[in-house]
Amino acid sequence: MPRSDSAILGTPLSRAAVRVMLLGAGELGKEVLIALQRLGVETIAVDRYANAPGQQVAHHARTIAMDDPAQLRALIEVEKPDIVVPEIEAIATPVLEQLEAAGAVRVIPTARAARLTMDREGIRRLAAEALGLPTSPYQFCDSLAELRNAIDGGIGYPCIVKPVMSSSGKGQSKIDGPADVKKAWDHAIAGGRVNHGRIIVEGFIDFDYEITLLTVRARNASGEIETRFCAPIGHVQDAGDCVESWQPHAMSSRALARAQEVAKKVADDLGGLGVFGVELFVKGDEVWFSEVSPRPHDTGMVTMISQWQSEFELHARAILGLPVSTQLKSPGASAVVYGGVEGKALAFDGVAEALAVPNSDLRLFGKPESFVKRRMGVALAFAEDVETARRNAKLAAGKVKPRQA
Repeated sequence: MPRSDSAILGTPLSRAAVRVMLLGAGELGKEVLIALQRLGVETIAVDRYANAPGQQVAHHARTIAMDDPAQLRALIEVEKPDIVVPEIEAIATPVLEQLEAAGAVRVIPTARAARLTMDREGIRRLAAEALGLPTSPYQFCDSLAELRNAIDGGIGYPCIVKPVMSSSGKGQSKIDGPADVKKAWDHAIAGGRVNHGRIIVEGFIDFDYEITLLTVRARNASGEIETRFCAPIGHVQDAGDCVESWQPHAMSSRALARAQEVAKKVADDLGGLGVFGVELFVKGDEVWFSEVSPRPHDTGMVTMISQWQSEFELHARAILGLPVSTQLKSPGASAVVYGGVEGKALAFDGVAEALAVPNSDLRLFGKPESFVKRRMGVALAFAEDVETARRNAKLAAGKVKPRQA
């Protein structure tokens, strides 16, 4: 039987161990695993391919198709983790719901949250229809003809087309006119984690900026669940993929209060413990809900240098029932290091030059295979102001030169 979420920790690789299984062991999962290990947790890293970044640091590495119900159930029953932490969307969530209902495992934040957020349909309907939060106009489509009808019938141009299930912006595109519709449909279908042949089309909101509000549900020293917020994170995206991020992002006090209100409603409805990456559009003092991930967010990598406790440490502490601090340490920024080449056994030149940039740091993820636009690392920088931090993070990232070894 799994332990409760009270802070009872043990010794890894012993009968007293608290065992946590991560479903998804990419760069974000890797940092969560490291944070858990610092608290004496025994970790199991699961991914669809071998030698994923998180598998390289975990106590145990397992490779399965996580969207296969039989494989997922068999692995959980063999490993008997106390806690299962979904870190990607492509997971057989009905299995998690069944095991959680049977009391066999605790799912973070909950199995219901994993199911609702694994695709954009579940979470958008929850936010707009159940919680009544402001969102862009939207429609789900199962064919190219339905997409054309949705746009002509009220969504209009410009609009955004996304797969119902994807990550890091894959399959997302902006449509400016009828000539772009077929290309956007094909891109969305190809970019989905699982090809359901279903997409979401969203009306374009004329927003001033987009933020990620990391929202943390954690127990305080008295054992009560509190909702805390990190300083807002600004970011730049290219085809839906985060290129750079910075913290804090300046916004009015009214907009910030409204953003926190929206984020709290979503996180509290999903329930459980942990970090929720809530994406929001902001124009003046108005705020619209966009998406939520019930886990650390790629834009939140900046917190590794800007906060006393990074989003990964916050997630680890929260799921173990420990108190957290979302306090900002310094303005900071992150900038992505892309692979730039196709192949395996990548080497990185310019690391010393990157780390010579004032107040900079670097994370190379250790992915076993590189693509031209695959995220292979991130440069970080802190400074007295966001502008300097952004400039230095981009400067450091630009000095790292991946090449085929």
